[in-house]
Amino acid sequence: MTTTATLGLYGLGTMGSALALNILDKGFALHVSNRSAEAVPDFVEEARGEGLAADLHGAESLEAMVKAMDAPRAIILMVPSGKPVDATIDTLMPLLDKGDTIIDAGNSDFRETRARTKTVEDAGLTYIGMGVSGGEEGARHGPSIMVGGTPEAWDAVRPVIEAISAKFEGAPCADHLGPDGAGHFVKTVHNGIEYADMQLIAEVYGLMRYGRGDAPAAIGKVFEGWNDGPLDSYLVEITGKVLQATDRETGKSAVDVILDAAGQKGTGRWTAIEAIRMGKSASIIEAAVGGRALSSEVAVRAAGEDIFGAARGPIEVSDDDLHDALLVGRILSYAQGFRILEAASEEFDWSIDMARTAEVWRAGCIIRSVLLDDIATAFRSDLPHGQLVFAPAMVTRLQEALPALRRVVCAAATQGHAAPALSSALSFVDTLRHARGTADVIQAQRDFFGRHGFVRLDGREDQHGPWWG
Repeated sequence: MTTTATLGLYGLGTMGSALALNILDKGFALHVSNRSAEAVPDFVEEARGEGLAADLHGAESLEAMVKAMDAPRAIILMVPSGKPVDATIDTLMPLLDKGDTIIDAGNSDFRETRARTKTVEDAGLTYIGMGVSGGEEGARHGPSIMVGGTPEAWDAVRPVIEAISAKFEGAPCADHLGPDGAGHFVKTVHNGIEYADMQLIAEVYGLMRYGRGDAPAAIGKVFEGWNDGPLDSYLVEITGKVLQATDRETGKSAVDVILDAAGQKGTGRWTAIEAIRMGKSASIIEAAVGGRALSSEVAVRAAGEDIFGAARGPIEVSDDDLHDALLVGRILSYAQGFRILEAASEEFDWSIDMARTAEVWRAGCIIRSVLLDDIATAFRSDLPHGQLVFAPAMVTRLQEALPALRRVVCAAATQGHAAPALSSALSFVDTLRHARGTADVIQAQRDFFGRHGFVRLDGREDQHGPWWG
């Protein structure tokens, strides 16, 4: 198997090394280098151990790697987002020839990708912003890949990208989703949905563990059973496994020796920020981001428990209700994510294919689930009012499961169990159920203190209330 461009990969960290092995495994020759030169011979030995070093060329520096590559070149950057990407591009550009391609395969801010695209392509080079999801295992054996760039840039690298991607029923989970920053934005929203899904799962676990007193292994068994049905997904699958794992040092449940302070690298936060900028509700994602932020304040939470008292009382909720509550939360978090994607696609004239995006997420990525088939089908149909949650298949699922979510949130609230994402999911769908809400009072307040005006029910705009005489 060959490609017209000579392939290079710079950055041999965990993800970069895994992706490089994947490329070699699919029959492509590859040049590699790394900022720390000592990582290169280590990787060459690793590749040799897997029988993949025949078409591998290691270089001690980025400059040496480029010099050893025949034009046209396509160089994949696997470096941390932000300044490291800019620094690498600044080093690369003078070394490349017109028509060469730079592919940023990290978790870059899509706004930076848009700016870099212009800078690089103004110099006669080609730039691709590429979202890659699936963690180390996905990178090695087949990730979900979201490409942003010109159609011509995509055509040039398509053979290798499709070859290394995950496959769903034989179809590659990789595609060109739009120009400049589209690929990185889709990956950002993917990660926002990932944050929401993880938070929802954690809250359900918390209600079972601290509300019902279930042991982690028993909860893990429940999740394992849930993975055979509408909750079938990578995150439910691994949750079942981690909850049944035992710590080798203490013999305790593995989760019981882990500090409950969750890390974050920024993409979930970016999703929430962009949703706010675009005027779209991402309340479940926002709750997940906020939940992670509060989790890091371990000392503050301990002080709060001392001051206010531990409030987690016993609850009576069934496995079936918790299953359905999680299902509703997951559907709505996907819906919120796609609403953000649609808003961005319109704002930046990207023409993102929502159905195809759902299909790209069906394998290889962290948020893969059986729901994505239904979501792709829904987007290929005539969506009522353009809303995923109004698709007949989604409406049926939501109507059947909403009472369970209401019971779960009620039980959590009355007994003092924090469930911000589940509560946000319920509030989101309840807001959609009210043809007339309470924003009339907000508009009246805004007019009272700032003379901002409002629209009357008869359609007249820029009206003012009687408080102005």
